[in-house]
Amino acid sequence: MTATLRYEGGIAVLTLGTDENRFSPDWLDTVAAHLDAVERAAVGLITIGTGKFYSNGLDLEWLLANGEHAQEYLARVQELFARILTFPMPTVAAVNGHSFGAGAMLGLAHDYRLMRADRGYYCFPEVDIDITFTPGMAALIQAKLTPQAALTAMTTGHRFGAGDALAAGLVDGTAAEPELLTAALARLAPLTGKNPATVAGIKAAMFGSVTAALR
Repeated sequence: MTATLRYEGGIAVLTLGTDENRFSPDWLDTVAAHLDAVERAAVGLITIGTGKFYSNGLDLEWLLANGEHAQEYLARVQELFARILTFPMPTVAAVNGHSFGAGAMLGLAHDYRLMRADRGYYCFPEVDIDITFTPGMAALIQAKLTPQAALTAMTTGHRFGAGDALAAGLVDGTAAEPELLTAALARLAPLTGKNPATVAGIKAAMFGSVTAALR
C-alpha cells in the first residue's frame, strides 16, 4: 500500500506505507503530491511507517530493471531529501521500525526523529552492499551527525538500535510503539505557529551547501 495522509488537528501525519515503504517512482509521485497538500493545509509534518518498517529506502528491484533511468531516479530521491530538509514548517520522523539506507536519510532530513524503543534498526548498509554515497547523501548525513558518528554510520554499516541511535544523535528521543505518534505530536505541537516563509528561509540558509549537493 502506498503513502497516505491524514491530519491530527493542524498537524499532517504522512504514513509512508504498510510494507517496506521503498521509494518506487509511484511512491515518490504520491509523496510529492501529499507534501504539496501539507504545505497548503498544515502547520507541522510527521512521517511514520506501519509495523516493522519505517522505510528500507531505494527500490533496488526497480533500479536493476530500469538502469537507464538511474540518474533521473536518484535525482528525484535527493530532491525529496532537500524538500524535507527545508520544509516550511517543523517536521518529525516517527521511526516506528527498520530505517535503512535512503530510508534512514529521509529520517535525517527531518528536524527531529523519535524512534521506537524496543525494535528496529537505524542503518546505512551501503558499505556492505558495495554502494558509495552520492555527494549529496554524504553531505546530508554529515550535516546531521558529529564527524565520528557519521564516520561510524557510513563506513561500518553498524545497525543502531534505539539506545545506540539516541547516543549517536541519529534520533532525538525514543518511545514505546503505542506512544510513538503521541510523542511525535507532543514534540511538534509547541513548535508550530511560525511564519512558513521565515522557517523555510532559515532552513535554506542553514543547509544551503547540503541542498546544493543534493540538487
